[in-house]
Amino acid sequence: MDAIDRQLIDLLRDNARLPYAELARKVGLSAPAVHERVGKLESSGVIQGYRAEIHPEAVGLPLTAVIGIVQDSSGDTDGILEALREHPEIESCYFMAGEESFLCKARVKTIGDLERLIIELNRVKGVARTRTAIALSTKWEGRPQSAC
Repeated sequence: MDAIDRQLIDLLRDNARLPYAELARKVGLSAPAVHERVGKLESSGVIQGYRAEIHPEAVGLPLTAVIGIVQDSSGDTDGILEALREHPEIESCYFMAGEESFLCKARVKTIGDLERLIIELNRVKGVARTRTAIALSTKWEGRPQSAC
């Protein structure tokens, strides 16, 4: 990966809908050359996908919670992960070092929905306990870092 690839990544992070011609103009290459480079970045897994960023409140998910999950000594990590994947409310899941084995970000409609989710997570085999924090507001998230 060279400086032009990094520029392309930064441009696509900012606006993944930029046409190849516009990307080419900004990095000083031809559109076919940019198309080829972006294709290589995709096939190598550097670019993993493109998505629309949705405002959670606009789609009825105003409540964001961060849920830490402490695994008990007999907990099966794969089994817990499988159970977590069954909950579409869980938007992100990280395997952690420290007391909590997993840290999950969930988006829900109501406090009642969050309560139901927490109860269900505490019933998963291998989960010792959970610890939940509710976000009062989102100042930013998903802020891209420069690829440089």
